[in-house]
Amino acid sequence: MAYEQVTIQTRDGECRVHVMSPSGRGPWPAAIFYSDAGGMRPAVVEMAQRLADAGYIVLLPDLFYRYGPYGPLVPKEVFKGDVDAILGPLMATTGNVKAAEDTEAFLAYLDTRTDVAGNRIGAVGFCMGGRMAITSAATYPDHFAAVASFHGGNLATSAPDSPHLLASKLKAEVYVAGADNDESYPPAMAERLEAALTAAGVRHVAKIYSGAAHGWMVLDFPTHDQMWAEHGWKALLALFGRNLRG
Repeated sequence: MAYEQVTIQTRDGECRVHVMSPSGRGPWPAAIFYSDAGGMRPAVVEMAQRLADAGYIVLLPDLFYRYGPYGPLVPKEVFKGDVDAILGPLMATTGNVKAAEDTEAFLAYLDTRTDVAGNRIGAVGFCMGGRMAITSAATYPDHFAAVASFHGGNLATSAPDSPHLLASKLKAEVYVAGADNDESYPPAMAERLEAALTAAGVRHVAKIYSGAAHGWMVLDFPTHDQMWAEHGWKALLALFGRNLRG
């Protein structure tokens, strides 16, 4: 697998991006990986690499680039302390709309690569990245064929930038995986999101992972659940396989 770090110019500055490519000869379909609130660290790089190893060019952007230097953070230590005090300042520098604006630059970068197959890509997001992935796919519907959210929170709220409000703009197939032990994605919210997707005619699967907790997919989270994580990876690769491979 090839690995490189690049800097992509966005509307707001220079975003550091990890780029992983499969071994062998391309071209390959591409995907953007929207990380959780823990930011850039070895665990998310390893997860992005796993997706690349499955045959995808993966862009892993540092969504907190506006903040400046930080970390790397260790989630197990963060969750022992004042989470809001530690992550709040970082999260305040981005959001659904800003992430979608950044995606404009990510897409432009992918257009410059000769090893990218096709003109529609995938998106996957974890925790806060879940809502960013859906928002970005809806903002640039002609560019995204598949989008997955794993333990994404606040996916259907009263906020004006709530992802469910963009359901009618989606052209991608959507996979939403929540946990039954996740205060950021309660049953009423899950129902509201699925109702919006259904009403808009979006191809989608919405699943609640029984016994899982928020963050179960992420390798270095204290709530990581190996069994459910493998289930999630299988679902993600199936979603991408049927939508990004000819």
